[in-house]
Amino acid sequence: MKLPKKILIFRFSAMGDVAMTVPVISVLQSRYPQLEITLVSRPFFAPLFKDIPKVNFIGIDFKEEFKGFKGLLKLFFKLKDLQPDAIADLHDVLRSKVLVVLFKIFGYNVAVIDKGRADKKALTREKNKVFKPLKTTHQRYAEVFESLGFSINLDEFKPIKSQLSSQVLLFLQNFSNKPIIGIAPFAAHKGKQYPIEKIKELLILLKKHIPELNILLLGGGEKEKKILDKLEAIDRNHIVNITGVFSFEEELQVISKLNLMISMDSANGHLAALYGIPVLTIWGVTHPYAGFTPINQPIENQITADLQKFPQLPTSIYGNKTFKGYEKIWEDITHQIILNKIKNILECDAP
Repeated sequence: MKLPKKILIFRFSAMGDVAMTVPVISVLQSRYPQLEITLVSRPFFAPLFKDIPKVNFIGIDFKEEFKGFKGLLKLFFKLKDLQPDAIADLHDVLRSKVLVVLFKIFGYNVAVIDKGRADKKALTREKNKVFKPLKTTHQRYAEVFESLGFSINLDEFKPIKSQLSSQVLLFLQNFSNKPIIGIAPFAAHKGKQYPIEKIKELLILLKKHIPELNILLLGGGEKEKKILDKLEAIDRNHIVNITGVFSFEEELQVISKLNLMISMDSANGHLAALYGIPVLTIWGVTHPYAGFTPINQPIENQITADLQKFPQLPTSIYGNKTFKGYEKIWEDITHQIILNKIKNILECDAP
């Protein structure tokens, strides 16, 4: 099988899913350095690929220039002018399906991700649940490239190395070489978001047991910033809300220097994992078995509720569906459990 020389890749959203393409594309580029790789996504995600050599990033605005079906036609001819040999659809949504059909009409070699929808439905259904680990999203991405003839071994992924801006270097000097952790308490759905009041209690506990610890709070948007501002007030000497302080590119640089990231089943965990940072993931009504664990993170870093108490876990893939009584999941995931995990990862003395 003759390998393509130019490959065009689609993955438009969401941030966590786009971040999970990075290790796979990084291995692809490393194994096939002569391959011309073009990634099509939203402009905001460009910094994720800045440190991967020879990856051409095209940012697409679907709200203006490429809006609607006419916009997709315009986009298709723009991409066709690049003369790719193969198309990798890592998204499989309506927009990418239209582009795939158009490329197929013109005889292009196309591979589309298998999202494993049937397996995910079986994993999350209330009756006759099939509770078993599914392929990771990273594996599903790799299979797309393998179907085009490329060999992908995710064990070869090496953490991304980020160059720090002068602003980030100056900011990090404030912490006097003391450990820094990030806490990203928000998620797209309530079912996978550790309650803010419990985050507050966790911060107080951390301040008591690891007084030298520096904590960065991460969120997005004005609403989340206001919530995190209140948490910062617990101890302004050691807790800093960086929401809105840096550009996305610089925020990634800050993340790359953490000693630990504490995240929900959400994007920040995936971002930290790209840089080889330990990630402690707190799962609510979702579960690692669905395949969204940050890359190279051990099972002991995945904090889940007791399955005997909550046998319907996971209740959904994205956290948007739950069952009566499952709000008590957060009572099962105690502060002490999280504190002990943090101490083990940072190799602190037990309280």
